[in-house]
Amino acid sequence: MKGHACVILLMCLSCVCATALQVKRGDEPEAVPAQRGTEELTRDYKPPKEVDLQTIQELDADDEALVKYKETLLGGTADVLDEGGRNVLLKALVFAPVDHEETVLDLTGDLSQFKRNPFVVKEGAKYRIKLIFRVQREFVSGLRYFEAVYRKGIRVDKANFMVGSYGPKTEEHIFQSPVDELPGGLLGRGDYIVKSKFTDDDKNIYLEWEWSFSVKRDWE
Repeated sequence: MKGHACVILLMCLSCVCATALQVKRGDEPEAVPAQRGTEELTRDYKPPKEVDLQTIQELDADDEALVKYKETLLGGTADVLDEGGRNVLLKALVFAPVDHEETVLDLTGDLSQFKRNPFVVKEGAKYRIKLIFRVQREFVSGLRYFEAVYRKGIRVDKANFMVGSYGPKTEEHIFQSPVDELPGGLLGRGDYIVKSKFTDDDKNIYLEWEWSFSVKRDWE
């Protein structure tokens, strides 16, 4: 029964993270459509029970086939860089227009500057949001990125993105959103504030911050 349980657990893990575990900085997983108008998981959804990485690795240690499978799925963790702090480190958010240079928000320093200093974007421009992050110690299930967009104190848009499940590794992961389009026209131009949150299935909040941008006729 113990071995059978381990097989089931690993099969579940492989479904949600086998692809994600291969993503390194510079690689971009397939974009996941945003779920607009929702900020929480559905009421009936129950996240899987949290299992620490050591427990997974120690299950059926005498089963050579399972040990090799777990190594393939989870990778080697002995030499993974540990920078301290939270298990998941969100390093940067990148505002990536389709036909213009990217704007990188370094999330490892003073976060308040991003709300005070909006960057300029061209009305109607198509763009993606990219997230650069690391998982240091334990397997993390169901990472999500939430954002709510405000103009003049009124919420005008909100969305959440399923980022995925990942095991620890030294290399940074990159998630990219589907292509979206900025508002345009006289009514669409102006300053916007975005409230962002990076969390997981266990409702751990790894980072919460605000940033801003200004929609104008052209890039500046």
